[in-house]
Amino acid sequence: MLVPIRRLALAFTLCCALVAGPTAYADSRSAPQDTRTASQPSPSSSPSPSPTEEERRLAKTRFVVDAGLAAGATHEWIVKPFKAGKFAKGHHGRTMALVKAGLAGAFAYNRLKAAVADAEADPALSKALAPLTASIEDLKDLPHEFHKSDSPDATVNSYQDVVDKVKAAGASAGAQVQDQVPSPQQLLSSP
Repeated sequence: MLVPIRRLALAFTLCCALVAGPTAYADSRSAPQDTRTASQPSPSSSPSPSPTEEERRLAKTRFVVDAGLAAGATHEWIVKPFKAGKFAKGHHGRTMALVKAGLAGAFAYNRLKAAVADAEADPALSKALAPLTASIEDLKDLPHEFHKSDSPDATVNSYQDVVDKVKAAGASAGAQVQDQVPSPQQLLSSP
């Protein structure tokens, strides 16, 4: 009887991390930007719509890091386990593989959204990623699909397709994206 209770506690903890993590990350990401713009003297009360020179310079670097983390998480915890058959019903360790895939899916969605936000400071990147924003937004509900579907083929293909398109868009704008596998702690701490 202790084993099912432990599994229930683990599942509950991971679900709470999935729900609370993106909210906490979004709050922490917007707070530094607000304090930075508030401390800068400006003739008007609203921030300028054009990015600063430093933001433009770092836009591609930030984009490459965020998109690389999304690509690495997708490949390591979604695509590889799927190809190995770990999502199949009856497979030993299926539940844990699906939980990790759900966390990786939420993490990848979050990093792709951050990559799009980073790309807004660079005109070429912004133009290249503009057609992909709807596809990235569609990924928001896919982690839940891992748990309820019998065959996650479409979900895995959706993630892989969007990540490949983001990498191609980055390459067309001069920002080569390399897969960077995040650690399990990164998945839990900043989804």
